[in-house]
Amino acid sequence: MATEFQDRVDLKTDEMIINMGPQHPATHGVLRLLLNLDGETVKHVEPVLGHLHRAQEWQGQNRTWFQYQALIDRVDYLSGMFTSWAMARACESIDGMVVPPRAEYLRVIVGEMNRITSHLLWLGTYLIDLGAMFGFPFYPFREREKLFDLFEEIAGQRMMYNYIRIGGVLRDPKPQWFDKLSKFLDEFPDRIDEYEAIVTENPIFLNRTKGIGILKQSVAKDYAVTGPCARCSGIPIDLRKDKPYSIYPEIEFESIGYNKDGDTWDRYMARILEMRESIKIIRQCLAKIPEGDIIAKKQAAGMRVKAGEGFAAVESPRGILGCYVISTGTDKPYRFRWRNPSFCNLSVLPELLVGAPIADIMAIFGSIDVILPDVDR
Repeated sequence: MATEFQDRVDLKTDEMIINMGPQHPATHGVLRLLLNLDGETVKHVEPVLGHLHRAQEWQGQNRTWFQYQALIDRVDYLSGMFTSWAMARACESIDGMVVPPRAEYLRVIVGEMNRITSHLLWLGTYLIDLGAMFGFPFYPFREREKLFDLFEEIAGQRMMYNYIRIGGVLRDPKPQWFDKLSKFLDEFPDRIDEYEAIVTENPIFLNRTKGIGILKQSVAKDYAVTGPCARCSGIPIDLRKDKPYSIYPEIEFESIGYNKDGDTWDRYMARILEMRESIKIIRQCLAKIPEGDIIAKKQAAGMRVKAGEGFAAVESPRGILGCYVISTGTDKPYRFRWRNPSFCNLSVLPELLVGAPIADIMAIFGSIDVILPDVDR
């Protein structure tokens, strides 16, 4: 009977268009995904941006150098040390400043600390995205708070640090600060072991991530994807190794790209291993840090950068973060432009989602680790 009915009727399924966001709790900010669905299968995705536009580049052209330093931690609010670092290096390249060695070591120390705090928040929220509401998502915040205590001691703030300044850093930590950091580094590897014991080989987690959201190397190159997402697709790009800056050439560490299959589980594992590498980097810096000055140029409300243009990039937790600046020698910049890794990494999302079931959207999107102010600027 069913066969006769199917022979007489031309069955047709219409695609359904729905919005995911911008209020969706797992889009990590105000991101709108316009989805075309055939049943529960994703046929097309269009990320709709602009809901969180903060005019960061425009503000850079309408603030003094001194004022803008305090604003740019909001570009990527989870890794503000890196936005400050990129801006400082761009300005220093114009001004011809030589940053004191002690300041360079402190920059690497706080940068790698910030890499850890960023990955810890990603890990906790990613498990929430996958529905792991059983307490584990809060475990990484336990260690994150300890690092925030150390940031607060040297910067006065727990997130928007404004610690790395043009020419150096804001404050020289007290000896006790280094002791507290060393104690944290001794404890942290065991805490990472705890995360892995709960998550890495968890059968539910493996089913949600293994073989899901595969990012092919050719696609990653086409979209200029960088950071752990690119390295997990077999693209060995890491500015700390490829175009070494600061004192990274003096440090021994590995550039992590796990398995090279480029699936969601690989991107998780890469960040776990990156935290372990950050521990090694910080320990070497603590052993080698010299005495001396911490800034090369006096910070004042009327400070200026010589006329010229410069560009500098750093390896942030999400990839290559670049800053381009034009100075006319006045107390205000003429132009600021940012190369934000989250923008490129988010752009590849439609390539990863087409053909996937709707239930995999958050597993795939979360694995990219996008920060929305880093997209909209």
